[in-house]
Amino acid sequence: MSTYNVVVIGSGPGGYIAAIRCAQLGMKVAIIEKYDVLGGTCTNVGCIPSKALLDASEHYHNAEKRFADFGINTTGLNVDFTRMVARKSEIVKQTNDGIAFLMKKNKIDVYTGVGSFVTKNKIAITNAKGEKQEIETEKTIIATGSKPTALPFLPIDKKRIITSTEALTLTEIPKQLVIIGGGIIGLELGSVYHRLGAKVTIVEFLDKIAASMDDDLGKELMRLLKKSGMEFMLSTKVKGAAIKGEEVTVTAENKNGETVEIKGDYCLVAVGRVPYTEGLGLENIGIALDERKRISVNDHLETAVPGIFAIGDVIRGAMLAHKAEEEGALAAEYIAGQKPHINYNLIPGVCYTWPEAASVGASEQDLKTQGKAYKVGKFPFRALGRSRASGDIDGFIKVLADKETDEILGVHMIGARAADLIIEGVVAMEYRASAEDISRMSHPHPTYTEGFKEACLMATDNRPLNM
Repeated sequence: MSTYNVVVIGSGPGGYIAAIRCAQLGMKVAIIEKYDVLGGTCTNVGCIPSKALLDASEHYHNAEKRFADFGINTTGLNVDFTRMVARKSEIVKQTNDGIAFLMKKNKIDVYTGVGSFVTKNKIAITNAKGEKQEIETEKTIIATGSKPTALPFLPIDKKRIITSTEALTLTEIPKQLVIIGGGIIGLELGSVYHRLGAKVTIVEFLDKIAASMDDDLGKELMRLLKKSGMEFMLSTKVKGAAIKGEEVTVTAENKNGETVEIKGDYCLVAVGRVPYTEGLGLENIGIALDERKRISVNDHLETAVPGIFAIGDVIRGAMLAHKAEEEGALAAEYIAGQKPHINYNLIPGVCYTWPEAASVGASEQDLKTQGKAYKVGKFPFRALGRSRASGDIDGFIKVLADKETDEILGVHMIGARAADLIIEGVVAMEYRASAEDISRMSHPHPTYTEGFKEACLMATDNRPLNM
């Protein structure tokens, strides 16, 4: 029986990073993955394929709607959806292969099958044929991720009523797509198919979209998506759905208590995700789940059973790939005797629509709830020379700073390349910069980053230079 210092169960971004970091620190490591390819949800049916389709559909949208303004003629433009999906699959495979290479490079043993605890130091691995083997380990990191949430009154047939997984492998562009859930996943996938010609209706129980972000971002994002033609039904509770032939009819109740019906050829259920812990045999080692089916851990990500750690979507906190990566590295370094830390307040969130939206730190509603005195600096993209040159004038950058000390408390932006720009806010807050600190740093001209400097100038003493 093979014996390891650390066994990682799950090969998503949290799991494979944890395995690599453990190996770098001199441990003998194995990783267990139930599927034939590595990478987990993020690589195979999440982050990577969705961004491939988002970028592809945005290129088409720009060619169709915007290129003429730049003097580019696109007569005869059309979508080869089969090729678009094939390219997405090629990118996924390249990423799969890259992770497999990293396992070999770091001398990490890879097992394919479902990993289940026999004891805290013995793990059984059952492959697709039902064949079983056992390995021993000193410590284990659980990184099994999450799966789409299902609604009990709305069965998913994976053909007409689908999850994000099936939405990434459709063989046709929907004519009418009904999306249940106005969170990040629904908005991103809705953007993909809307750009390609589908009529998209988003049905949301809350009175706003992108509820995890600052309210100003959600309002601006909905305004821009509505302007592009997407439809929204807020404060609307879905009651059920029926499939008849190639048509899905979603029944809901609006805020006035009226019953409404929304028809489409596909219905995407995007109401969140739940931790995936099935088959782990947690009951065999005395690990119980909380009320939200998560594994409880301490500040070092160790469970109630010493030597068993859990990271990523199976524990508390935002279900984000980069959060899982940081936790994977932390668990590895803690096991090695180091003293790592994560500032969870500085884990950024991103919505990859266009324009992109991104946040880090406290939102304005958070500060109001806390009773914190704060200042706001808000600068529009349309005032930037770079934005006018590229034609990306929608959106703004918003900086929240402490009213007394000027320390930056939160950064929220919606606009071109916000997903990349947000790291400037993360770095500033990691080193506890004031808004004035940023406003006195030279930012290259012309760039989108100047918007962050200008927002900090406004937060400091309301003295923008370019507005």
